[in-house]
Amino acid sequence: MSSSLPPTPSPTAPALASANAGFDHLFANELVEARAAFEKDDSPFHLLGLGVCAFLEAALGMESGLMTEAARLLAASEAGAKKAKESEAKRVREAAKSAKPGAVVRDGGGRFAAGVEYEILMADAVVLLGLTQALSESYMGYLQCMYSLNAAHSKFTKLYKTVFPAGLDAYHTPVPSRTPSFTDLAASTTTSLSTLSVSDSATSSASASTTTLSLSSTPSSSSTAPTPPPTITKSLFGRWGGSSLSVSSASSSVSKAELEERERIEKFERERPPQGSVEEMVVAGTAFGFGLFNLVFSLLPKRVQSLVGLLGFKHDRELALRALAVSAGVNTLDGKATGKDVHGVFAGLVLMTFHGVVLLLSGYQADEAKTLRTYRAIVDSVAARYPTGALWILNRAKILRMSNDGPGAIAVLQAGLAVAPSPEPAQRFTQADTLLVFELAWTLLAQRRHQEAADAFVRLTELNSWSHATYLFIAGGCYISLGQREKAQEFLDRVPELLSKKRVGGKDLPTEVMIRKKLEFYREKQKRRGGDPAKFVEAISISTADELAIFWNTHQRITDDVASAHVRELAALSPPLAMAVASPYLPSVDAPHEAPNSVTFPTPEYLNHQTDPGQAAPALDTPDESALRALLVGILHRTLREYAAARTLLEVARDTPAKVSTWLPGVASFELAVLELKEADADGADTAAWARRIGAADKHLDAAQAFAGKGEIDLSSRLDSRIALLRDEIGKKRVMLGMK
Repeated sequence: MSSSLPPTPSPTAPALASANAGFDHLFANELVEARAAFEKDDSPFHLLGLGVCAFLEAALGMESGLMTEAARLLAASEAGAKKAKESEAKRVREAAKSAKPGAVVRDGGGRFAAGVEYEILMADAVVLLGLTQALSESYMGYLQCMYSLNAAHSKFTKLYKTVFPAGLDAYHTPVPSRTPSFTDLAASTTTSLSTLSVSDSATSSASASTTTLSLSSTPSSSSTAPTPPPTITKSLFGRWGGSSLSVSSASSSVSKAELEERERIEKFERERPPQGSVEEMVVAGTAFGFGLFNLVFSLLPKRVQSLVGLLGFKHDRELALRALAVSAGVNTLDGKATGKDVHGVFAGLVLMTFHGVVLLLSGYQADEAKTLRTYRAIVDSVAARYPTGALWILNRAKILRMSNDGPGAIAVLQAGLAVAPSPEPAQRFTQADTLLVFELAWTLLAQRRHQEAADAFVRLTELNSWSHATYLFIAGGCYISLGQREKAQEFLDRVPELLSKKRVGGKDLPTEVMIRKKLEFYREKQKRRGGDPAKFVEAISISTADELAIFWNTHQRITDDVASAHVRELAALSPPLAMAVASPYLPSVDAPHEAPNSVTFPTPEYLNHQTDPGQAAPALDTPDESALRALLVGILHRTLREYAAARTLLEVARDTPAKVSTWLPGVASFELAVLELKEADADGADTAAWARRIGAADKHLDAAQAFAGKGEIDLSSRLDSRIALLRDEIGKKRVMLGMK
């Protein structure tokens, strides 16, 4: 037996446990209690907790004013983690000097090198800073995000190689990877056999101790039954000083049997579930950071990916999703979720957000039922721990909305906002509640509950400072749909002053750039029609809320009753909308001169001609408005499964030469790609038919990409991201069909 003097106890586990208590409060919507818990200590874990509070307030509430405070706290956490890592390494070195030969010096923190947990904290801080920069949805914001993530990229890769030298294949997760997870990652990672100890003095991982490991001399053969795992409590990659030796220095050779036994033990140690809070933090934190980095990069617009690709970044989205699933707690060999580390909760949140984004914005899913099942399982797992947390209530509502149960989603959101109302608003996590109101507002709009939707969007101006101009622009559109034009004008009149305010960084939000153009468009239309420019709302026929809702895909996951009511409203606008292609929701064209797939519109000459003052002007008298109506009615016909009519309308929207709304052709092309896939699903197409449909969808996406890559196109980065999401779904469908 070998022994050693007990090392100075490490503060890692107690500090981690204390900080985790603060995160429990945070995830339960108890922001004040969370901050109080984090302020009890100045450890890097607690400093990161304070930074996370500020980050979530800034990110979830789009509070640009809180970004500076979040950056300060996260920088303090990063500096504290660096100092703690150096201190931990020094502590272990000093303990090793006092240890007897053959002893293992460790603090009970697990099988990993001293201080690796602090490397994870440093990377966490950098990632959070990068994510805040990406929230602007501008190309500059994305590039700033990648600049920050670049600082953490090498850390993630190094940590992944260390913690998962054989990849993630031993971990049961619901998401398969298209390639082995150890490819190109474990190749450069080797485990030094000189760190093995030949004696055993294991103790509990709950306290500081010295641990050594005894190796069996029994040969291990691949031709015999698998040998049971060795009865050990600690592993090979522990926090050992430089004086620890696995084999006596007098021996210059190791038998083949011993080498095989050591390899078996190493494999067991790599694949066993983490033991103790620090080990779990290292495993969950590494998987979270590695997975998040790859996922974020994979979701960036292609234009940004091509630029940062010069830095050598590569990504594997499926591997990223597997890593996040491991972090979220699906990390035991029987596949049961047992993880409790805070990184696991964040990983669950990232997975929820990703699946929600795919369901909302991709337009089509290769296996929607599976995506919904996975999404629901993750939400249920975390919500069971934090039933009052707004983030989990939000995602339960999103699942209902994505399942076409808008009323059910509204009920969940309203109940979540009514839970345990506090007399002091500061007692609640206001920014998390803001997300509930934001989701509620869009869901109410999708259900055509315009008064409630307007109230919700106005309420958002009281909850955060993201873009009051956008909220009021949408609220004004709701009142247009209600026929209350004076009220609508009041809201729209407040928008220009809000748009004139300088933003942090001096960059306008993409939505605000579009809104400025639309206000000028309608003022000019009102002036051209001889009306008072101050009452430009009279010139608006298609709700401004419905127009912006296209970018949030609000018109897809709704019931037939809601969709048909919307079609009737738009079709009633003059000039009348009639089609040669049969549609039960539109009047038909029965004239021999009409093309078989035409939509009746005024001629360009009529549209561009000054209307006779004595003649009633049509509600829609510009190519932009005609194309916008065709796009909306086309999307709604696709929702109603009237695919032939939808195709005709979307093609008209794509081909109509809009002058101001230059985003229309690109979005229409994207919606045509979605139509190809939806129609193939509905037809029960065989592989050959699917190949044709996918080929057509690819062409539509290529056309859309041409518009997405142009900086002057409104909200082009959002279209870019939607294209990327849909291409991924097409790739999955190819795999499902056995296509190359």
